[in-house]
Amino acid sequence: MSLFDDLWQLLRAHGSSAKRETECAALWSTYPPETQQRIYNTIRTKLEQNKFVHYDPLRAIEENARPPRQQTLSYADYYARYHTTEPRDGWQMANPTGNKVIYVKN
Repeated sequence: MSLFDDLWQLLRAHGSSAKRETECAALWSTYPPETQQRIYNTIRTKLEQNKFVHYDPLRAIEENARPPRQQTLSYADYYARYHTTEPRDGWQMANPTGNKVIYVKN
């Protein structure tokens, strides 16, 4: 069984129409393996956590193909939220410019 077949089973169980399988397979084949794996992992995780996944399987694939956005907080905002400079909840200290410390979360 292929990764697409596994994804298709998830989408069908979620309520997607079987009519779009050929179109979805064609779209799926345009993505590199890393993106396919990210799409599958993201959709599976969202469904397990009862988060929104579009019922239109094409839109579900397209929306979850985008790489996740990196979140940032200033040093002051991070400290105001957590009252510490220690990493918490997936946030990491970074100094990308060499001038200002920020916190990033992927």
